[in-house]
Amino acid sequence: MNWNQWIRQTHRWLSIAFTVAVIVNIVALGQEEPAVWVSFLALPPLALLLFTGLYLFVLPYAAKGRSGRRAD
Repeated sequence: MNWNQWIRQTHRWLSIAFTVAVIVNIVALGQEEPAVWVSFLALPPLALLLFTGLYLFVLPYAAKGRSGRRAD
């Protein structure tokens, strides 16, 4: 598995973790006294999703820039 595939697979699993964390947060807010720490549960996967998503967004542009160069 190369680097790009690893990042893409990590991004997919992080999206699942983020979705689960949001669902847990919604359920916890329905309790009489919700725990404050549950509100922060979704932030680490969200931050990692930001970095992997930005990498995946820039990847086609970087590949196009590399292939577009010509030796003059």
